[in-house]
Amino acid sequence: MNQRENIPSKSLPNLNWVFFGTDEFSIRVLDVLKEKGLLPTLVITVPDQPKGRKLILTPPPAKIWAIQNHIDFIQPSSLKNLDSNSSLIIRNSSFSLVASYGKIIPQDILNIPAKGTLNIHPSLLPKYRGATPLESTILAGDEKTGVTIIILDALMDHGPILAQKEISLNDWNPFYEELRDKLAEEGANLLIKYLQSWIEGEIKPGEQNHSSATVTKKILKEDGLINFDDQAEINFRKIRALTPWPGAYFFIKHNNKDLRVIIKMAHLDNGIIVIDRILPEGKKEMDWESFQKGYLNK
Repeated sequence: MNQRENIPSKSLPNLNWVFFGTDEFSIRVLDVLKEKGLLPTLVITVPDQPKGRKLILTPPPAKIWAIQNHIDFIQPSSLKNLDSNSSLIIRNSSFSLVASYGKIIPQDILNIPAKGTLNIHPSLLPKYRGATPLESTILAGDEKTGVTIIILDALMDHGPILAQKEISLNDWNPFYEELRDKLAEEGANLLIKYLQSWIEGEIKPGEQNHSSATVTKKILKEDGLINFDDQAEINFRKIRALTPWPGAYFFIKHNNKDLRVIIKMAHLDNGIIVIDRILPEGKKEMDWESFQKGYLNK
């Protein structure tokens, strides 16, 4: 389903609404909405998590964004027992918006706002349901992708489509973060374009073609291992899809040990992968030429 061009954009009144989100995709959506004057009443995000080798307790990006923008936020470990104030805010909201929250939201909470709960999903649903649509798009070498706004229901990425926009990938080889930011921006702008018409009941959502649905698989650390016997295009997709996490990597022998080397940047030149920058295990990031001199030419 394409976005409905026959419905014009409308100016947005002040709205009470709640945002569910966690990561960088979430905050890019929030940044665009803020630029258009659409700020949430409440941000709901996940609890702080231990990160890095030292397992330092780290706040999610959405929490940092909320603090910087003076927006109330909560970090419930479970949505089954929200405090009374948060429940009241949701109840008084016109709608809720979910963008990369990462946790299951109970159906009774999805149903609370007057106009339900919307979701910005970075794929052309029903293709690439699940947690890794961006990585899956790049790994598959798709010529197009897009962003979809759906009304959330109890099933994963299953709800009816409110709006959708297609993006061409011809002549563009985005890395994961580039594609993430592009689709977050497109998704936020798509929401702005159709939100008021949705609030006023002028849009009838369309059911997804569930028989065409595909579900993405979880990305594991071992998925990043590069086999240089594979086609260059396949490896280049892997590098783009899995940077920064888990990273595309290979091993070399160094001081009689297997040294893990992460490829941070690369490009294709006449069908051949050219590595630009790498990160050797336990070392600082460096350019490929310096790495060759220090590790491969000894």
